Amino acid sequence: MAASAPLMQARSLSREFRIGGGLLRRPQVLHAVHDVDLDIQRGEVLALVGESGSGKTTLGRCLLGMLQPTAGGVWFDGEDVSTADRKGRSGFRRRVQPIFQNPYSSLDPRWPVARTVREPLDAFRIGDRAAREARVIELLDSVGLSARHARSRPHELSGGQRQRVAIAAALALRPDLIVADEPVSALDVMVQAQILNLICGLQRELGLTLVFITHDLAVVEHVADRVAVMYLGRIVESGPVSDVLAGPQHPYTRALLEAVPKPSPGPRPQRAAVRGEIPSPLAPPAGCHFHPRCPLAIDRCRVTAPAMTEFGVGHTASCHVTAAIHDAKGA
Repeated sequence: MAASAPLMQARSLSREFRIGGGLLRRPQVLHAVHDVDLDIQRGEVLALVGESGSGKTTLGRCLLGMLQPTAGGVWFDGEDVSTADRKGRSGFRRRVQPIFQNPYSSLDPRWPVARTVREPLDAFRIGDRAAREARVIELLDSVGLSARHARSRPHELSGGQRQRVAIAAALALRPDLIVADEPVSALDVMVQAQILNLICGLQRELGLTLVFITHDLAVVEHVADRVAVMYLGRIVESGPVSDVLAGPQHPYTRALLEAVPKPSPGPRPQRAAVRGEIPSPLAPPAGCHFHPRCPLAIDRCRVTAPAMTEFGVGHTASCHVTAAIHDAKGA
């Protein structure tokens, strides 16, 4: 049986920003996302992981249609998002919804909760007023809030309650795909677990496709089916979560895993340390972007960007050294 087509695809997607410039000075080019290929399957949770500055938020905004790619494109349900007509763009906005990082800034402070949750329904003229108000109460209940919260304004709510409101608004139009950009990073640790459990429970219950953007690999194991690791605008490793976490093939993925706090006592195995900090996307290194920090870097890494190598079913990574080791084992 042929595999079903992905719900969303990105192909050769790049996004640049022009910074500064003037009459006597050329603008600098910030390479936020570079040549990304990505498939998002229906009903799955795909985690995008990387440090601040890796390009994951910019990629997420391109997937949402909030930013136009500089090159390449995004396809949703087989349709090119960038060339869609007005009806197609409207349908896309209805079927793809965001949950943003900071519930303190993503909600309009002047609006009561009911208006915030109802606003997507109003914009798309879904049902009459009575039906919309009933839907608002239903949505609040689904995220663990009550009807009395409908009259509250954001400043009267806790951070966790605000993020529940944002989730309710994202679900209002019954979308097929949600892009959640660091949805718990602005919350207290105790509240983070509650919101993660809520998002995961709703994803399973509603059969949603979810892109979950995070810098925390410790979270990925519990929420995602697949993971894509980004570094300086490029995806350097991707695959099923169990395969990537158990057998990371890119040195950067290994470094992220090493940084995850471990509850068990005792010494860790000694590994070569990753050096320095992520370079500026205004001046990315030649060759493999990770080579200035990589403990395994060889001369080839400094000159040539590595291609993706398959290390298992659906598990790929871009590293000259691990690809050579893999090839030697298979010889």
